Amino acid sequence: MDELLRLLKENALESPANLAKMLGLSEKDVKDKIQEYEKNGVIRGYQAIVNEDSLNLDKVSAVIEVKITPEREGGFNGIAGRISRFPEVDAMYLMSGAFDLLVFVSGRNLKEVASFISEKLATIEGVVSTATHFMLKIYKEKGVLMAAHDENERLQVSP
Repeated sequence: MDELLRLLKENALESPANLAKMLGLSEKDVKDKIQEYEKNGVIRGYQAIVNEDSLNLDKVSAVIEVKITPEREGGFNGIAGRISRFPEVDAMYLMSGAFDLLVFVSGRNLKEVASFISEKLATIEGVVSTATHFMLKIYKEKGVLMAAHDENERLQVSP
């Protein structure tokens, strides 16, 4: 991965001036490269990683393993495209193993998520089966720990 992209993944709020200093480039070169990445779809968006547990939100999240029958012309892509367009779907991945897709969904409550699975997801032609796992607590997301921790605390190593 390009060093500029790595730095942006660590902190997308880093100023182009600071990025330029870190990379030994001009600020204009950094801005041009970022604009090129955005134009070409390499950078798809910017997001803050939020500790939702601290906000007391009424939200339920689930991970759904989905087994599908690939389509003759499009393989997994056609069904995956249809599933990914639902607003309840936060993320989705093609996987190896017993299930084909790993789908991350969220809703206001358990009933809303269950309704999505039974009325929308399971009724799609080509969806063979699902297995749902509800997320109870997030400890780490996208490399960021959700709980405050002592930076000097050492991990225990045992023989």
